[in-house]
Amino acid sequence: MAIASGALTIQKQVDRLNIDNHHGTTGKTNVQGEEVQKLDESGNEVFIDSFRKCGQVAMVGSEELEGPEFTGDDHSPYLVNMDPVDGSSNIDVAVSIGSIFGIWPRNFQSQLNESSLLSKGSNQVAAAYVVYGSSTVMVIASKSGVQSFTLDTSTGMFVLTNQNVVLPSNWKYYSVNYGNWNGFSKNIQGSLIKLQSSYSLRYVGSLVADFHRNLLKGGVFIYPQDENSPNGKLRLMYEANPLSYIIKQAGGVGSSGKEGILDVEPKILHQRTPLILGNSDAVELVVSYKK
Repeated sequence: MAIASGALTIQKQVDRLNIDNHHGTTGKTNVQGEEVQKLDESGNEVFIDSFRKCGQVAMVGSEELEGPEFTGDDHSPYLVNMDPVDGSSNIDVAVSIGSIFGIWPRNFQSQLNESSLLSKGSNQVAAAYVVYGSSTVMVIASKSGVQSFTLDTSTGMFVLTNQNVVLPSNWKYYSVNYGNWNGFSKNIQGSLIKLQSSYSLRYVGSLVADFHRNLLKGGVFIYPQDENSPNGKLRLMYEANPLSYIIKQAGGVGSSGKEGILDVEPKILHQRTPLILGNSDAVELVVSYKK
């Protein structure tokens, strides 16, 4: 599997980050205007190469590329949008990072171009993410459910360790960056005050790490719009859509605060969105709160 193969390479690079000088920035900025870390650049190249070799992926959209990358041929049936290395700010300080992938079916009736990657999240056929942390875990979701695999470093193989991941009904955690408090709406501030009276705050700053914990333990991830990011900060196509697909298959929901993430009609590849993601009742508490 292309994602597993690429993840194995990234895991090895993460393990030798300082030894092989993979830490720090490249001195470049990406299409988002963000500093490109060395591992961002390497991770992008690794996964594109993996998709090209597998022959099943016609085209890839990436956080690190302004436009699409063609990776397949006339018969390749899938399209992928990805964040090859999520959590870049944590790369140099040994905090969990990850990779995120959304997988869509190719429309063979139309010519491939950038607009081919702009399909609603509800049209995904699968989604996946990898966490590089205390262990390396790959989670894959499809219509048949959510499965979790753990890397056996002695063999270089991912081993199925949970064949039916579902959100626990009793949730414990909420995840939010309180540094943005002053820019939040009164309704978001009010919902957070209500949450903090009954639940525990856990926030790493790597989307995929916060999401993984809340998927296993139950909870809600909150990154709403604020005064500095009126359209939200996270990216629809390769962060919000894949994780919203996964959380739906596990029994939860993803919302922009106004509509379901999977129902958002994308307009551009690097579109941003607010994101509230997790147990359905937790998301509803945040979205429906009126101060």
